[in-house]
Amino acid sequence: MEIVVVGTGYVGLANAVLLAQHNQVTAVDIVAEKVAMLQAKQSPIKDTDIEHYLQHKNLQLSATTDAAAAFAKADWVLIATPTDYDPETNYFNTSSVDEVIKQVLNYNNNCHIVIRSTIPVGYVERMRQQLATDRVFFAPEFLREGKALQDNLYPSRIIVGERSARAEAFAQLLQAGALKAEIPVQYTEPTEAEAIKLFANTYLAMRVAFFNELDTYAAHHELDPRQIIDGVCLDTRIGNHYNNPSFGYGGYCLPKDTRQLLANYDNVPQVMIGAIVDANRTRKDFIADAIAERRPKCVGVYRLVMKAGSDNFRSSAIQGIMKRLQAKGIELVVFEPTFTENVFYNCRVIKKLQDFKEMSDIIISNRMAHELSDVEQKVYTRDLFNND
Repeated sequence: MEIVVVGTGYVGLANAVLLAQHNQVTAVDIVAEKVAMLQAKQSPIKDTDIEHYLQHKNLQLSATTDAAAAFAKADWVLIATPTDYDPETNYFNTSSVDEVIKQVLNYNNNCHIVIRSTIPVGYVERMRQQLATDRVFFAPEFLREGKALQDNLYPSRIIVGERSARAEAFAQLLQAGALKAEIPVQYTEPTEAEAIKLFANTYLAMRVAFFNELDTYAAHHELDPRQIIDGVCLDTRIGNHYNNPSFGYGGYCLPKDTRQLLANYDNVPQVMIGAIVDANRTRKDFIADAIAERRPKCVGVYRLVMKAGSDNFRSSAIQGIMKRLQAKGIELVVFEPTFTENVFYNCRVIKKLQDFKEMSDIIISNRMAHELSDVEQKVYTRDLFNND
């Protein structure tokens, strides 16, 4: 198969590498530097498995900025461009997906168009009517940043938002590249698939928010949160996973997907979905107040990244804490090795870790790190289990 993948972020690149094991895949991106890196078998994102596969596997993968030429010869086009939540419209900005669909329809009369980007509920049906085409369908992805290819090689499930021969063919393409033998596959209607994606991520956000509020309660009453969480999670119906308190849920997916789902609840009775969105704001307020109560002159921010093993700090939870501390007039300095500029959010970026440690009265870290062990008494974290 000739497959084009548009977008080389976590979703796009993980899909491209997976499918390039058995198909001719062309990755399309508007950023020439990313294309050059892929042509040189280097990953533009941090993902150990992707880096390994690019270097050591025999992949049929090329990259280009020439979308028109790529689309013209494609059997399949997978769209993995960003769909950021727009607070002004209270909806996802799907303009990048819109544009790719129109381009593909213009340059290719036969190929199947599969949306892998997260989209609002009802998007596919609306675009089919608007563009008078049935060639577009949605297949949600369920990937973790930093482990995107692993989650494609060992997927929890494959969901395709269509019941058709081409839907089955697409699922088979994903199965052929995976290492997991038995993969649950579900074929749904388009709108149900869109809802599955948003409800799944909102449930994960709800679980993060629950254990964060448990931790807030324990801190307020000077209780040991780990004892409480250990006891609660011994119940097999709850389980001992995804239960480590943090500064809030962050990253690229959960904050925007929860707000998008809440927007989709317009005129539908709800309490819980709105509470999940509000809980994240309340948690960050609590964390910032707890730090400010210690009256530090200078707070050091250790790492901006969303999670360990990731180089992405877009919408990371710690940035919400930073904004609140700045509003309180507290000086902040940042240590983030992946950031090359000297200033971030009007905060100095300190290049040397030892200098950063010495000038910080308190160091805030969403997860405890071994390299902070010598100044552990300065570190403020809610990390109990030393994992994500």
